[in-house]
Amino acid sequence: MHMNTLKTYVLLAALGGFLVFLGSRLLGPGGATIGVVIALITVGGSYWFSDKIAIRASRAVPVSEAEAPGLYRMVRELSVAAQMPMPRLYMTPDPQPNAFATGRNEKTAVVAVTHGITELLSEDELRGVIAHELAHIKNRDILIGSVAAAIATAISYAAHLAFFFGGSDDDDGGNPIAALATLMLAPIAAGLIQMAISRSREFEADRIGASFINSGEPLARALEKLHLGAQAIPMKVEPAQASKYIVNPLTGRPASFAKLFSTHPPMEERVARLRAPLAAR
Repeated sequence: MHMNTLKTYVLLAALGGFLVFLGSRLLGPGGATIGVVIALITVGGSYWFSDKIAIRASRAVPVSEAEAPGLYRMVRELSVAAQMPMPRLYMTPDPQPNAFATGRNEKTAVVAVTHGITELLSEDELRGVIAHELAHIKNRDILIGSVAAAIATAISYAAHLAFFFGGSDDDDGGNPIAALATLMLAPIAAGLIQMAISRSREFEADRIGASFINSGEPLARALEKLHLGAQAIPMKVEPAQASKYIVNPLTGRPASFAKLFSTHPPMEERVARLRAPLAAR
């Protein structure tokens, strides 16, 4: 079994167990049953509909070959080089230059680019970005990323439930102090989950994407431009969804906020690795 597939199943099991535990703690024995139902819906939804959730959250729409012939040609050529099916192509209306991939597997994969990235990057730089996203698909990163996002969202949502339903401190009820602590710590826990998954996979996708185009320089230049673009042009995106983008879309927000939800390695390190000799990557 592919390691990322195994990690996905472990995360799904952890998410289900967490929701069942939370239901029993907040609502008693009957709450465990409610937790099971919510867990089945959340786990099933994050697996089967991860691409639809990500697309809807980003307001992306399908792009036809007639609308973007150059993009289609580029993705088709790179898909052949990567020995994988060509993913579906989408575009979001966001002016911030960015891109992401989503889907359960290679057959259901989607690559989405923002309107801003098509205006900012040169053809070879955009090719580097697309190669990076295809590497995520090839590595089966896209499902585990979607599951991580679902876990982060569930933790944050559960924290709010703990705050509202954990108001008593008797033996049968919750503890208001614990509920408040959960509310405060949940976003941090969510960010840590995503950081553990996202940082190493970005380096690997950079490396494999560079191998698809036989050079790391186009992607290195693209990342530098995208990083500056994300700083200059804020984008409305839920923190739980930030890890799917090639550069952190929250970079333009206040420093403390962006740092809390940082899901990507330092840009300088990514660029340095791409520009290093192949043997050193």
